[in-house]
Amino acid sequence: MPPPQLNKTYAPQEVEKRWGQYWIDKGLFTPKTDGPEQSYTIVIPPPNVTGSLHIGHALNSTLQDILIRWKRMQGFKALWLPGTDHAGIATQNVVERQLMAAGSSREQIGRQAFIKRVWDWKQQSGDTIIEQLKQLGASCDWSRQRFTLDDGLSQAVNEVFVTLYEEGLIYRGERLINWCPRCLTALSDIEVEHETIKGKLYHIHYPVARKPDTFLTIATTRPETMLGDTAVAVHPDDLRYNHLIGQSILLPLTNRTIPIVGDSILVDREFGTGAVKITPASDFNDEEAGKRLNLPSKPIFDHHARINTELFENDDIDPQLKDRIHGKGELEARKLIAEALEERELLQKVEDHTMAIGKCYRCKTVILPYPSPQWFVKIQPLADPAIQAVESGDIRIIPDSWKGNYFGWMRNLKDWCISRQIWWGHQIPAWYCKTCNIDHLHFSKKDQENQTNNQNKLETSTMTGFIAPEATPIISRTPPTSCPHCGGHELLQDPDVLDTWFSSALWPFSTLGWPKEHIDLKTFYPTATLVTGLDILFFWVARMIMMGLKFTNEVPFRDVYIHALVRDAEGQKMSKSKGNVINPLTKMQEYGTDALRFTLASMASPGRDIKLAEGRIEGYRNFVTKIWNAARFIALYGDGELKALPTSQRSFADRWILSRLNHTIRDCTRFLEEYRFDQATSTLYQFLWHEYCDWYIELVKPAFQDPNSELAQATRHTLYESFEVIQRLLHPFMPFLSEELWQAFPHSGTSIVTQPFPTAEKDWDSPKIEKDFQIFEQFVDASRTSRALLNCSPVQSMVFWGTSTDPEELLTLNELKSNLEHLTRGTVTVTETDTWSAQNILRIVSGSITIGSTIDQEIDLQRALDRIRKQVLEKEKESSRLQARLSSKNFTDKAEPDVILESQTRFKALTDELALLTSSQRQLSSILG
Repeated sequence: MPPPQLNKTYAPQEVEKRWGQYWIDKGLFTPKTDGPEQSYTIVIPPPNVTGSLHIGHALNSTLQDILIRWKRMQGFKALWLPGTDHAGIATQNVVERQLMAAGSSREQIGRQAFIKRVWDWKQQSGDTIIEQLKQLGASCDWSRQRFTLDDGLSQAVNEVFVTLYEEGLIYRGERLINWCPRCLTALSDIEVEHETIKGKLYHIHYPVARKPDTFLTIATTRPETMLGDTAVAVHPDDLRYNHLIGQSILLPLTNRTIPIVGDSILVDREFGTGAVKITPASDFNDEEAGKRLNLPSKPIFDHHARINTELFENDDIDPQLKDRIHGKGELEARKLIAEALEERELLQKVEDHTMAIGKCYRCKTVILPYPSPQWFVKIQPLADPAIQAVESGDIRIIPDSWKGNYFGWMRNLKDWCISRQIWWGHQIPAWYCKTCNIDHLHFSKKDQENQTNNQNKLETSTMTGFIAPEATPIISRTPPTSCPHCGGHELLQDPDVLDTWFSSALWPFSTLGWPKEHIDLKTFYPTATLVTGLDILFFWVARMIMMGLKFTNEVPFRDVYIHALVRDAEGQKMSKSKGNVINPLTKMQEYGTDALRFTLASMASPGRDIKLAEGRIEGYRNFVTKIWNAARFIALYGDGELKALPTSQRSFADRWILSRLNHTIRDCTRFLEEYRFDQATSTLYQFLWHEYCDWYIELVKPAFQDPNSELAQATRHTLYESFEVIQRLLHPFMPFLSEELWQAFPHSGTSIVTQPFPTAEKDWDSPKIEKDFQIFEQFVDASRTSRALLNCSPVQSMVFWGTSTDPEELLTLNELKSNLEHLTRGTVTVTETDTWSAQNILRIVSGSITIGSTIDQEIDLQRALDRIRKQVLEKEKESSRLQARLSSKNFTDKAEPDVILESQTRFKALTDELALLTSSQRQLSSILG
């Protein structure tokens, strides 16, 4: 048989490009919809269409690809369904910036022209991340690629919206929401980025009505909002203030009085002064308090986050101050309000204060809590079944520790604001009759003129007004042509679009054809596993569970695997400003894609963030090289006949490696079933690097001294057989390397992609051989330790002696004498007892085995002894330092458990090493006299 032809070095870029295209061209990722095989489906968490591959995507996609390749090889109808999210605000901002650069704006070109511009951009640039996922080796069925604004998905969105509205689970009302004054839209909680800044805390005197010398001092970080205060709250049990409950406060800088109320939920007696102002129109907690206490809400900002004094009553505020603050932004208004308070001697003090603020995740503008008419989903009726699905075990959250977070959030839900004041997205399927809602449609004169210019259809592209909550909508799956109430034809579609998460919540079933009875829906739904990060457990995963149960009567997936976050080597969050971002595309180019994939999988420990250092990727690049070199060794000796022998008739080395391969197959399969990607990769690494390459390949080299011998033929067969199984075992983790090597060696089939995942071969199991190998390994390791202690070079021949107090071990050592001499690079004599000369032998005891090394004249004994003494001093110093650390209560109380365990393990290893070194030092000192 001619040997495989392999280059001296592995060239990942050429290999990855070639096999990546080959897999797609052959349609190897497209599962069939017929046949009795069980299906296994993963839907990709759709990345934003604006996105490019970051390290979080790389981790998430690698783990999904490992699962789908594994299940595909196990014979499942495995579908990994890809797609992208239209990413409303993010995508709109990209195109808006393009327009700004050209001196235009979306308002100037109008809604329809703007949406066309976005679609054009999507056609040109929207598949960037898809192409990058292909580079990563993602084995998605690219023929089924979906987009959240596809016609089919849009139909599903309308169907869900209308159904929920008809059942009273969608409504329109006014409530405080996250508002971006720059993007001019509502934001979901996940679209708000929180950060801590250094601010100020203002202590303001609020005079008690009819008691001019009595004040309640209020501490606030936002004094400008006091103009919207509608009450001051104290704790009902606070003896300092509870006698004031029911009285009134003179609101500073205004002519208004507001009540003093008691509230045990909002007020913390131990924080600040123990009295707080309530501003329902400017703070979410205050809004809740206002509802509990039946307080009015008084807005003071416009939608640009500027003070709008037109909202105040004529006598509400000092006229001069009113003119000064009108139209001012928050920060400028804050300064003016503080100055006015100081002029009136109502500002007790201002002190530095650390405070949290929210910013728009796209434009970084500070978010304004803002009362606005919006569309909401009544969430609790949908949440209750989703809670039960996890409680009953119909859906597993892995790791299990995150279930508490899920339940905690799901049991404290607020209704979901689903409307956004942007243009790119699913426009809400609600229309308003102008005749029926004449008093509730508040738009500019220009908007009204547009009605005539557009054949009695109101143009929504440049509207500057709003639709009052009292307006009566017409909700329809298709655009209505007339009003069902009055027959009128002047209809206005609600200009808002749906929150991106609304369409994403339908992703597992809308992508498979729902609401139609599609064969894909029947075959691949419910899906099997969702792989995601913790950050979207509530905002996306929980909503998919709600919608899946509501509209399909089935859970959307069986398992939710939550992976860790990827941080830098120091555990810091990656950010461009810190300069610590690791670009996966760069590292794939530098080290190869398989090395990056294996690195990420190896670090995916449950519940622990990944501290990613570039050195780890480089280390696994070396692992790829190790496997490649093993393949070259097999190819080197592959020219010759193969002889298949029964396992029982094979050599010690062959039987041992096949038995160890069986263990690796079982362990790897079990770890994948448990989503322990870290342990699966560790198992593969340990087996391939240490057992297969370091031990087995070294052991079989003497078999090829005569390449035509029966031993050589049998060994060659085992090398080919085991290496082919190894490639199939490795394939889900390193798809490119495994395909390249599988194709290079004798094989049957089109691609490794569709080959069966290995299962253990019963006749490969050999506990006796594995036990014998442990004895063999002990002897070889001890011989290498002796060589190192005596400072002998690896090629210097040595004389070794061996004995054991265990007769079976003694027999094993005798049987493996030739193998021992090969790996120890010396002569080995096995005796029943230690009868060796005591004058020139260094003894090392390992378990019940004693290994002696003859010290001949070529060995510089004094130099070896000096080296050992130096090592003893170094290790004693390190041992003392570790012992002091482990004895420190400060360390054991504060350090992470894995850090403590690492120190304990190292301390034990040092203790063993010191025992060996001091024993050797004593023996060599005795020999020297």
